Amino acid sequence: MSRNIPLSILLGSLLSSPLWAGEAPQSHVVAADAIEWGYLNPLRGELSPGAADLWGDRTVDGATGMLVRFNKGFSSPPHIHNITYRGVVIDGLMHNADAAAPPMWLPSGSFWTQPIGQDHITAANGDTNLIYLEIDSGPYLVKPSDEQFDNGERPINLHASNRVWLGAEALSFVDAEGAELALLWGSHQIGETGGALLKLPAGFDGQLSVDAEEFRAVVISGQVHYRSAEQEGSIGLLPGSYAGSKGRFIHQLSSPEETVIYLRTDGQYRLTLH
Repeated sequence: MSRNIPLSILLGSLLSSPLWAGEAPQSHVVAADAIEWGYLNPLRGELSPGAADLWGDRTVDGATGMLVRFNKGFSSPPHIHNITYRGVVIDGLMHNADAAAPPMWLPSGSFWTQPIGQDHITAANGDTNLIYLEIDSGPYLVKPSDEQFDNGERPINLHASNRVWLGAEALSFVDAEGAELALLWGSHQIGETGGALLKLPAGFDGQLSVDAEEFRAVVISGQVHYRSAEQEGSIGLLPGSYAGSKGRFIHQLSSPEETVIYLRTDGQYRLTLH
């Protein structure tokens, strides 16, 4: 991925090389209607938000991406976490901040980070509320406020209306009119992990050609019809659905409506039309 011309030139050069020689491709797809739900904090039972791992395992030491859902009116007690996490709002209205802060409700497509050790609350105010939550190491634990500490990280709260979108004219690896990318976090150099939102226009029919040790995609809004060499037929992926791959792989996508997808990768990809 690229923010400006120099990185775009680098990526354009890398993507001109053959992508598909080498290891056999591997992919994993999870449709939203096939997700098995548990609790984010099992000790609180039904008082806890629901949770489901899309990839990884939040109970062990490793990176994980999960869905978390909240009832309308949910507000957690003040607490801290043992790790930093990122959140992307899929549905509803979310607030995440110091307990004394006035609510800033974040709608679908908004992004936030919660630093390790910082005291905060999380609240939800939509009729239905669903987020994608991501950690780079685990396990994901909730701890009491009296154990809070400051490691120098600062939170981010990015309302969906404040995203900055880059189109094909700025990105050498986006070759599809109307598609746009908003960078969110991390390094966007090849071999280093970063996250972004990809927006597909209504009527898009094309593919993501990927070469990455780690590539993960979560549908945030809209819908896509998904196909690949490892799938039989087309799969409908609604918000909360997941597709990931390792190595060189082609994800074929079509979107009947405008669709936003969260991407996490340490490699390169190219978006093209059929």
